Amino acid sequence: MNISDEIDDPKEEQSSSDDFMDFTDLDFADHYGDDKVKDDSQILPENTAQSAINCAFVGFGGGGGKLAKSFLNLGYNKALLINTTHKDQPDGVEPQHFLLLDGDDGVGKDVVMGKRILNDNATFIEDTLRARLGEVDWLFVCASGGGGTGSAAASLHDAFQRYLDSVQGNGNVVYIISTPTSQELLNPTIKSNCKLLCNDVLAHPHIIVDNEKQLQLLRGKVGMLGMYPAANKAFSKMVAQIFKLASESSPIQTFDTKDLEKCLSTSGRMFLGTIAVKDFRDDKLGMKIFKGCTDRSPCPQPAAKANAGVLLLVASPDTASDPAASNQMEAAISYVGGRSDTLFSGVYVREGLPGLVAIMALCGM
Repeated sequence: MNISDEIDDPKEEQSSSDDFMDFTDLDFADHYGDDKVKDDSQILPENTAQSAINCAFVGFGGGGGKLAKSFLNLGYNKALLINTTHKDQPDGVEPQHFLLLDGDDGVGKDVVMGKRILNDNATFIEDTLRARLGEVDWLFVCASGGGGTGSAAASLHDAFQRYLDSVQGNGNVVYIISTPTSQELLNPTIKSNCKLLCNDVLAHPHIIVDNEKQLQLLRGKVGMLGMYPAANKAFSKMVAQIFKLASESSPIQTFDTKDLEKCLSTSGRMFLGTIAVKDFRDDKLGMKIFKGCTDRSPCPQPAAKANAGVLLLVASPDTASDPAASNQMEAAISYVGGRSDTLFSGVYVREGLPGLVAIMALCGM
């Protein structure tokens, strides 16, 4: 017998071993892959409104729900209305945009009861936000300061923040609070509820919408039945226009996404106002814009110098090409800039405008 016949060929043994190598000890690598398992069965449609930020709106109570619905009507489909009674559900809202909390048919303007019900359902509400709104960066919470459910909304701030953290949202929770009319504030319960809500949001970014100012601006233009819907529509369109402009480029000056996010992240109260100016060659254009935006705003008067200011100007091509108008627009931007520590501005061109439209925001007051 040839001795070589009795000795295994090392190359042959190596080849045989490779054919049967077990890679199960390396299967952990698959756990860090890109595939994700998500339940999208309840997720709301994506927003169709043009916006620089990925955001959602949640409305609490009757007034807050109606305000949130005005954003839903503009194409912010990531909108959810939450209430303790079905009787305040606005007409035309699909069931997937409404969440009814079980247990009580309203709270009778009792903020203590409202906070108890919301806190008892905090985990349920947080899970619902995750299931229906999905991954967003910014959460806008709409609430009215007169009732019990809306006035209790800020007690869920930790749940709102946990939701954003869980979906890795890069933004903040921003509150939009509506305050009652002067006649309503004569009622001590309503006045107390409003004060509680305003105090609860004091440290967070928030916008206060003064219903008394809104009604004064609209009286004589619309009837009582359409007054609040018209007010909500005008306000939501103004906010949506800011989000839209921040997503657009400009041949002159751009207010970009980071500028918008910086403003929205500023703690404290935000003021919003707008005015259409036909005589844009006015030597006092800056003062005219500032005063016009302040007087015609649905928000309470600015109380102090702001941490950040925004002035967005939208002009026709003829206006933007007019040297005199350009000088006055630059002066207007400087005028607003003098009332804030940091100024953000943008100048945009639109066909068909009769002159100039200005939108002003003051943040961190």
